[in-house]
Amino acid sequence: MTKYIIRRLIGIIPTLFIIVTLSFFIVRIAPGGPFDGERAMPETVKRNIEAKYHLDEPLLMQYGRYLFDVFRGDLGPSYKYKDHDVNYFIAMSLPNSIILGVVALSLALIFGISLGTLAAVRQNSWMDYGSMGLAVIGISVPLFVIGPILQYVFAMKLRWLPTSGWFAAGDSWKTIILPAIALSFSYFADVARLTRSSMLETLRSDYIRTAKAKGMRNSVIVAKHAMKGAMLPIVSYLGPAFAGIITGSIVIEQVFRIPGLGRFFVQSSFNRDYTLIVGVVIVYSVILVIMNFLVDIAYAQLDPRISYK
Repeated sequence: MTKYIIRRLIGIIPTLFIIVTLSFFIVRIAPGGPFDGERAMPETVKRNIEAKYHLDEPLLMQYGRYLFDVFRGDLGPSYKYKDHDVNYFIAMSLPNSIILGVVALSLALIFGISLGTLAAVRQNSWMDYGSMGLAVIGISVPLFVIGPILQYVFAMKLRWLPTSGWFAAGDSWKTIILPAIALSFSYFADVARLTRSSMLETLRSDYIRTAKAKGMRNSVIVAKHAMKGAMLPIVSYLGPAFAGIITGSIVIEQVFRIPGLGRFFVQSSFNRDYTLIVGVVIVYSVILVIMNFLVDIAYAQLDPRISYK
């Protein structure tokens, strides 16, 4: 197991190297540049600005310079926001996106696992149909529809919660409730359906039949024996889900005016801000790679039949 962990950690390096390389060249191949605007900039001014940021150098030389800076932890300057560099914007906004993502994913896991388990235990009952019907709604309705509906009902009509804002910016702590619920809805649906199907399969296993034959209570069988085996697909889902719920928060951050990383990602795409685009992609990729690594380790702990050689 230790050798496997070491090999996986070493394998992260070439993965991130490929991601940085592809991101660097793809954004520069796209038409347009960071200093193109509605009005043409004087050629002399444009050459001076490009020389300042080393954009007048050959592309491979720019790539080597950027790669060296990334290895030092420097994601470079922002071409549009000249007061701060990319590291500043990521450090300022990423914690907000992570907080929102962690809260949303926690809600999705708590309610998804609970309702999925109840649906499996009470198969073909009203609880099963109701839970899966709610899951279908969560999968079908997009985030940009769920968010405004929650704002209209709970903020504008009932006036229970604020329509937008963020608690870290001085607003009420209640500002996290609506965006977290909206962001968790589709992930709750996936978790509930995965839990139900996995739990049904586990409850039909031979060792569960043996436990029932010994006279164990159903609650003990589900909580102590079936739950551990049924969680394997959920654990596999957590890696990309955690990264996806942070990247997926871009829409929710726009709807609820949350100062997260998604705002800078959208703005940098419109502005052709090369370093900010690549910096955000690198951060998202690191989160995805690390979460997949942790999921593999947790998978082996849950299922002793799995061995890594």
